[in-house]
Amino acid sequence: MSGTEGFVVLKRRWVVERTFAWLGKSRRMAKDYEALVETSENLVYEVMIRLMVRRLAKPSP
Repeated sequence: MSGTEGFVVLKRRWVVERTFAWLGKSRRMAKDYEALVETSENLVYEVMIRLMVRRLAKPSP
């Protein structure tokens, strides 16, 4: 990236932004209510497991 100035799009940034949007859809993850980092981490696991179970349970087209 030598010689590049100004706005530069990061590769695969959309994946991270999409994941944050999925986490934000969970009401408890919308704000930082938890006192312990471990609790927040476990909630992230819970939300992602819920998303994956829904995808696996969805009938194929």
